[in-house]
Amino acid sequence: MSWERTILCPVMNNCVLLEEQLIKKSQQKRRTSPSNFKVRFFVLTKSKLAYYEHRHGKKRTLKGYVELSRIKCVEIVKSDIIIPCQYKYPFQIVHDNYILYVFAPNRESRQRWVFTLKEETRSNNSLVSKYHPDFWIDGKWRCCAQTEKMAVGCIEYDPTKTASKKPLPPTPEDNWKSLLNTKETLVMAIYDYEAQNPQELTLQYNEEYHVIDSSEEHWWLIQDKNGHEGYVPSSYLAEKSPENLQIYEWYNKNINRSKAEMLLRDEGREGAFMVRDSRQPGMYTVSVFTKALSTDNNPVIKHYHINETTDFPKRYYLAEKHVFNCIPELINYHQHNAGGLVTRLRYAVSSWKKKAPITAGLSYGKLVINPSELTRVQEIGSGQFGVVYLGYWLEKTKVAIKTIREGAMSEEDFIEEAKVLMKLSHPKLVQLYGVCFENTPICLVFEFMEHGCLSDYLRSQRGSFSKETLLGMCLDVCEGMAYLEQNSVIHRDLAARNCLVGESQVVKVSDFGMSRIVLDDQYTSSTGTKFPVKWSAPEVFSYSNYSTKSDVWSFGVLMWEVFSEGKMPYENRTNGEVVEEINAGFRLYKPKLASKAIYEVMSHCWSMRKEDRPSFSLLLYQLSEISEFDP
Repeated sequence: MSWERTILCPVMNNCVLLEEQLIKKSQQKRRTSPSNFKVRFFVLTKSKLAYYEHRHGKKRTLKGYVELSRIKCVEIVKSDIIIPCQYKYPFQIVHDNYILYVFAPNRESRQRWVFTLKEETRSNNSLVSKYHPDFWIDGKWRCCAQTEKMAVGCIEYDPTKTASKKPLPPTPEDNWKSLLNTKETLVMAIYDYEAQNPQELTLQYNEEYHVIDSSEEHWWLIQDKNGHEGYVPSSYLAEKSPENLQIYEWYNKNINRSKAEMLLRDEGREGAFMVRDSRQPGMYTVSVFTKALSTDNNPVIKHYHINETTDFPKRYYLAEKHVFNCIPELINYHQHNAGGLVTRLRYAVSSWKKKAPITAGLSYGKLVINPSELTRVQEIGSGQFGVVYLGYWLEKTKVAIKTIREGAMSEEDFIEEAKVLMKLSHPKLVQLYGVCFENTPICLVFEFMEHGCLSDYLRSQRGSFSKETLLGMCLDVCEGMAYLEQNSVIHRDLAARNCLVGESQVVKVSDFGMSRIVLDDQYTSSTGTKFPVKWSAPEVFSYSNYSTKSDVWSFGVLMWEVFSEGKMPYENRTNGEVVEEINAGFRLYKPKLASKAIYEVMSHCWSMRKEDRPSFSLLLYQLSEISEFDP
């Protein structure tokens, strides 16, 4: 459905100005957690803003509305917190004594809603003189640290700022001119990239580019300083802004404490350091390697929170005597001065820069791979559908080639479904690169993962894992599954055997969506050994009723596998006995390495009623919250 619908009608109050699916944050709770976010269908008329619950095939249910005459302020929200829902562009609607936070899917959508709402409310009598540009969260305003929710704002509110005559839709020529003059479309290459075909453009690290078209999530059309255009992987670019940490070598996004310490110890140099995301959303930690505090010749890794001042605009510090306007300024100072730290920050350690991210496909627009481009090196395993080989694409890119046994797949839908799977691209999913079907057997070409399947890796390294490392593995899988959940993809066979381990013990989900390609009687059989009863939810082994919530049950079993370091769940029981015990209410015992809090998460996944099981987004939040190992 289109984001906007304009209707010319005589009864102006009922005219629909805008309608779109957005995400609404609960107004009743203080914390911004995934459980507080609801997908709602918003409808704006001349008199009110209403929001509905909308389920496929069912009539919309009105969940609430705001009279436009009661609105006091409409503005975008600028914040550096991690937004724990799939829409990342927040705006606020202040009305009566409430703040309604709404999250749009993109910048353009947010601008249209803010523009139209401001246009309709700019003559209201109760408009505020000042507003808060950041969130009210954890009992205070993040922008000015005031602890009164209805405290006067800290930025002047201008209801006419965007409320001018709405412009006509831009022409392609207008779009091009605005792109060249808009800072928002200026990006930097954070990796080198060599063009693979004439449609692509070669990227040079640290060079600037203009974005022409970013409508495709994983491949953007850009222009270099010489006017050359082409497609490049969007994950190789970062918005050019001094405050965007992603452009700095020392920033490592989404690295937990265990992986940070491992990387710093591998570097082994005094003052080796990195900045990483803290467990608390929107906060950062500096991790530093030092021998100065070592005992028994064991180097120490110190972790420092980057603190924020309570004044506005906020400033940052590691030591209170040295306060800076932004994090890059802070890091730059401590690279030259210890300033209260155990050592100055000497050597930036970067995990992400060592290896460029996997691209969604081997090149732009490439789905079908010519057999002549593939070289098989050796057999590395065999699965339910055929043999898996280590190989190379064009003699340079290491890949896993998974052959598909004849008759195992429906070739009629093969290409269309493969297109869908290729568009699923996430750092915690094993990437499908393409398909090869000119020869028999047909095969799928995947990203290669160095350490093989998770179940084998856990068993082979048993006794060497810290609790923190095991939790990090579960978080990796949960991140990948949360992405699949957002894209309405059901895995159907989530287990440690279907996750793969790469460098730095990163775990990625594999074989997702295979059930959409593989014939049903080949994939699951309630009477055959292929059916994964010990990982299956009750509604699956009873009625073959698959859903995201049945994947959540399987994830609980996977967590058990991880914290038992690769043991077989229900190892001394037959499938029939497992079914009986689950239906009787029995569950897997708590592994020794799992804390009480972690076992509670597992148990929540094993709720008999699927409606009582959490979403993967909520699981991700819960696992991050109980990570008592991470500052």
